[in-house]
This record gives sequence, C-alpha cells and structure tokens, in this order.
Amino acid sequence: MKSPKLQIPRWVATTVVVAALICGGVLAITFRNWSGHEVYGAPAAGLTVANDSAPISLGSFRNGFASVLKPVLPAVVNIHSSTVVKQRQGQMPFFNDPFFQQFFGNQFGLQNPGPQREESLGSGVILRSDGLILTNDHVINGASDIKVTLYNKKEYSAKVIGADKLDDIAVLKIDASGLPVLPIGNSSDLKVGDIVFAIGEPFGLQGTATMGIVSATGRTSLGIEGPQGYEDFIQTDASINPGNSGGAMVDLHGDLVGINTAIETGGSGEGNIGIGFAIPINMARSVMDQIMAHGKVIRGYLGIYIKTLTPEYAKQFNFNGNGGVLVNDVSSDTPGAKAGLKRGDIVTELNGKPVTSADDLRLAISETSPGTVVHLTVWRSGQTLQVPVTLGTLPANTAQNNNNEQGQQGPGVMEGVQVETVTPDIAQQLNLPANTHGVAVESVDPNSNAALAGIQRGDVIQEVNHKPVNNVEEYRGALSAAGNQPVLLLINHQGITNYVVIQAQ
Repeated sequence: MKSPKLQIPRWVATTVVVAALICGGVLAITFRNWSGHEVYGAPAAGLTVANDSAPISLGSFRNGFASVLKPVLPAVVNIHSSTVVKQRQGQMPFFNDPFFQQFFGNQFGLQNPGPQREESLGSGVILRSDGLILTNDHVINGASDIKVTLYNKKEYSAKVIGADKLDDIAVLKIDASGLPVLPIGNSSDLKVGDIVFAIGEPFGLQGTATMGIVSATGRTSLGIEGPQGYEDFIQTDASINPGNSGGAMVDLHGDLVGINTAIETGGSGEGNIGIGFAIPINMARSVMDQIMAHGKVIRGYLGIYIKTLTPEYAKQFNFNGNGGVLVNDVSSDTPGAKAGLKRGDIVTELNGKPVTSADDLRLAISETSPGTVVHLTVWRSGQTLQVPVTLGTLPANTAQNNNNEQGQQGPGVMEGVQVETVTPDIAQQLNLPANTHGVAVESVDPNSNAALAGIQRGDVIQEVNHKPVNNVEEYRGALSAAGNQPVLLLINHQGITNYVVIQAQ
C-alpha cells in the first residue's frame, strides 16, 4: 500500500516562499543597521561609532542638507569660560602719592589694581548621553568657571576631566542625562574635495552651520599648537570664526570627523578668509581615550632631535634616496641612544612605511605606546641598517626633546660672524661640559646671511663639512677649503647639536 501524498497548491507554495524572502530581507537590514550604528568604543568613554561610510549621492539632497544637520545641531554646545587674572601694579608710582590723591582721588584706578575677570566663548561636542563633551584645550585653559549651554538653552556647570595642551584637546563633563550625541566617523577616510560642515557658536551665535570641502589633509608645521605641539590638521574652506573652536566638523553622513580649531587670517586678523583647520577625530579620540583611562596623555619617546631632509642636506650627506629625516642629535641614556642611533643618521622608514618629514615621524612616535618595539630603517654612511627601538615614555618636562625639528636652513656665507675658540671657562659660561670643543659665536650681524640661517650668539660650531674644528684656525681653514660650495655646520645650541647648511652666494 502506498503512502498518501500531501498535495499543496502551487500558488500557496509560491506565496510562502515570497513571504519568507521578504521577512529574511527585513531581518537582515535590521541586524545590519543595529550592528553598524551602535558600536561602542573604549569602555571608559562608551562612544557611538559610525561604521557606515558608503558614498552618498548628492541627488539625495534636492532641497539642501537639512536632513544631515537636523540631528547634528543639538549635539553641539556653547562653552562660556571665565578666568580671574591678577593685574600688574601701575608703572607710575606717583599716582599713589597722598598729595596726588588729594586732588584726583582713585579715579585712575592704578593704585590698587584688583583681579580682573576675562571671558571667552567656544564650542563643544557631546559624545556621550550622560554629558561627556569634547572641545579644544585653548577654549577652557586656565578657566576658573566653565558654563555649557545646550541647544535647548539649558545651562550647566562643567568640570574638566582632563586636557592636553600639546594636542589642544580637552574633555569636559556636565551632570546631565539623555543628551543627543554625535556618532564618531573615521577621519582617515577623508579626501580632498569631500563635503564637510562646520558646526559651532561663532561670536556666540548658537547653532551656526557652514559648508565647504576638505581643502587638504595632514597639514603640519603651522605653528598653531606652538613649537612643542603636535599637528595633523584637516584644512577646509568651510567658514570658521572666533567661537567655532571646539565645535564639530561633520561629513555628509552627519558623522563627526574633526574638531574645529583655528583659522588663517592672512595677518589681517579680520576673520575667516576660507582657510580653517580642524583636528582629525581619530587623533582627538586617541587623546580623549588616554585622558579617560589615565587622566593624561602618555606618549612614546625616542630621545632624538631631527629635521626634515631637504635636497640641500641630502647632498651634504651623499644621500640619493627620497624623503627621510636627519638625526641632529641623540640624547644620552634614551631609547634612541640605547638602540645605537647616531648623529648624522637618516631615518627613511618606520615599520616599513616611508618617512617623509620630521613632523610625520614625531607624530607617529608620539602616538605609539611606550614599550612598543618600532623598526627604523636607517641610512648611515652609504649603508642601510635595520634598527629596532623599544620606545620609552615621553617625560612631561621634555616634550621638546621628543623628535623635535630644530634649526632652519638659510642662504648665504659665514659673513658677519665673530668666533672664538671654546675654552673650559667659555664652556662653563655657556653651561656646556668643560671638554666641549669648537668655536663659540661671539656676535652675529642681524642683517647677515648667517643670522638668516638661524646662527646666534652663544652657539658653538663643532664641525664644518663633517670635519671637527677645535679652534679658530681650524674653523677658518675648513671654510677656506670649502671655497664657494655650500657649507654644512654642526652647531651646538645649549647642549643640543643641529646641522645647518649655509649656501654660498
């Protein structure tokens, strides 16, 4: 006897299959969005990270960019800080004379100047719903009182969780909950030409949004963060003005890609001229995570002084490669010294990647954890060496010693420079070891080419074209032998050596 067969109409089977496919698609989309939108970063910060960086068609914005900015604006805040500054005593002591006060009283206000309150405005970005805010250090530096005003006009007192002057990043906290937040994007994905928005409180004007493009990435050596600071700016033509500092730079997805920091005014000081700078969010987040975890930023440390290798310096060292940085000096008992790095080395690669400038190497080392072994490719006197270095921790009071580029190349010859042989007495006056050799610069004509090259009184010239000089006679002989060719000098400036090329006229 055959088993009976269940007969199912074809249209029923088709309906079931189609329904299953639709349900499966809906579930797939749901899980994809859930897993891609609410991915949290470091436990200490609990941040929302945006992973969806797929290109967006501008055809989606027929009526403008309101859909991008609407969720962004409430997550950008106004920061009002005030600082009490003690005024200096007036420079005209006769104002304090009783005879003078008998006629004029205290109307000039110079006799007993009291503390004055200075106020400043800036912006910030909410990164956590319980009130964690990211801003610039210069917005709140030295402030005795910090107020945060939200988009809905509510005002809170803020406390500083931590700040880092070298990166110009500060982390604040207000006592609130359920706040809107900005998802963190990936600034490494930014390309020149990408559309970005600058959101902030310029001149205290709440919720101001401007639009532009990414004009450049990786801007360094701007001097914005000072001689010891770390720079890797995004440049934009989106309008940034006073009060925008600490605000958000977002992309077309509405994801945070930078912290607006500074503008270039062309020396006029009149405001925006289409050149603004933002700290990449990847860099800012790294600083913030360290502040949240350690209360401060811990940086890797080599202990060498470097400068970008220009064609002029490469020629002096017979180096035919591309890029690289020149080691001016190596501090004793540092990771660089222990690994065998020497003055005159040319570092061409870090962990297999080309090194193109002193700023790039300095930033990369600072962002690498102490104790990490990095692998340097070094060119030395025609040989290529592989040098592993175990990084140390950058001392808090020696930030300038961490791979800092020193000296500037200048044209000219050694005219207008007076020197004398270094003796133990002269070395003592210059706070140098008694056995220091070379010739000390007595004076430099400020209008001379040597002055333009950065040579100054108190410098000690120790080498001319790689040849040590121990006295004035050897110094003059070495210059004479150079003739009309460029001259490479090794300068000892306050105990740190630095190579300087002087071009002949």
